[in-house]
Amino acid sequence: MVTTVGTESTFEKLVQNLIILEHDAIAAYESTIQKLEDPTSKAKISEFKADHDSHVAELTRMAGTLGVSAPQEGDMKEYLTTGKIALASMVGDKTILKAMSTNEIETKMAYDQASKNTVATPEARTFFQKALADETRHKAWMDTAAES
Repeated sequence: MVTTVGTESTFEKLVQNLIILEHDAIAAYESTIQKLEDPTSKAKISEFKADHDSHVAELTRMAGTLGVSAPQEGDMKEYLTTGKIALASMVGDKTILKAMSTNEIETKMAYDQASKNTVATPEARTFFQKALADETRHKAWMDTAAES
């Protein structure tokens, strides 16, 4: 999927859309944790979910600074991200991790775009670069774990 999240023309909308994207990601992580059988993979995915929780906390802080409401849940994409996990769970852990890896593509793209978006403050762009690094690390682990 190609995402436009990260390309918004206002900083306020950029922050709100990233929060929605993060809530969608968290829902997928929660679904994955429930469906994985391997305890090591569950622990790693829980660790990655904590990164997403941290992203939401920082984005919510930014929203407060901007005086805009912070969305409290995802949008319809949540059904796509969690649906892939539900289908993959019928096959097994490696397929679940492959499905999660595809979800990370959109999040990586959004943070990459956001880190270059000139409507964001320099401080926010630095945070977006850190979040992009987190997403890159998550995807790399999922790709490796799904292949081993």
